[in-house]
Amino acid sequence: MSLDRYAVFGHPVAHSLSPRIHSWFAEQTGERIDYRAFEAPLDDFAGTLRDFFASGGRGANVTVPFKGEASMLADERDARVERSGAANTLRRDADGRIRAFNTDGIGLLRDLVHNLGVDLAGRSVVLLGAGGAAAGVIEPLLEAGPACLIIGNRTPRRAQELARRFADLGPVAAEALADLPAADVIINATAASLDGGLPELAPGVVKSQTFAYDMVYAARPTPFLARCRELGAARTADGLGMLVEQAAEAFLIWRGVRPDTGGVLTRLRASVAEV
Repeated sequence: MSLDRYAVFGHPVAHSLSPRIHSWFAEQTGERIDYRAFEAPLDDFAGTLRDFFASGGRGANVTVPFKGEASMLADERDARVERSGAANTLRRDADGRIRAFNTDGIGLLRDLVHNLGVDLAGRSVVLLGAGGAAAGVIEPLLEAGPACLIIGNRTPRRAQELARRFADLGPVAAEALADLPAADVIINATAASLDGGLPELAPGVVKSQTFAYDMVYAARPTPFLARCRELGAARTADGLGMLVEQAAEAFLIWRGVRPDTGGVLTRLRASVAEV
């Protein structure tokens, strides 16, 4: 009997840990799936995705830089995709229609709250970046009840547009990078860490009580986390837990069962550390 086929699409994608994560989820839950990574051409993500589904693909994860395009290609979008304009999970249903979801925000929140014990209620949260990665996590962050969520970006106009889009959901605003306030929690949603870069940090945004979180994962602290430590941040964490948690939500959407993430995260952290 052939296995149901799933995949992750990105550019680049060779570094992706998603095949490993989903194979462990399948092993744990007894679900029989085939999950692979595909590097889609920058100029033909749509064609690559359509070919995958036309050949029997059941579902896909989508990563940089295709999340916005993925949302546009779907036949139906859930509410979070409609608002954020970004999708990281696609599912082909029995009727042949492609449905889009965004599990990044719930993945981030589960990692912060359940894995790391970070309480966002009443806290000042600074979110760096105004692209698809940032847009996908704003709604769940606001649902956690922060005192304020401040978006900072190199292009202030994009941060302002993003803040307006979510303004009806809670206290969200945009500030120029130089004017960002001191943060109880600061989250890097820029792509800087993917290239070993460092997003601009305003003087005073990191204080001794700050918890710093990078949505990128790495075997060693990213430049962003290293800089936050230098500035005196109380705690830092990378996005490996978010990766596992958002993958578990995608697995639930596809297979109807949510894997236990604790053991997979421990196993993955050990394998990443060995690289």
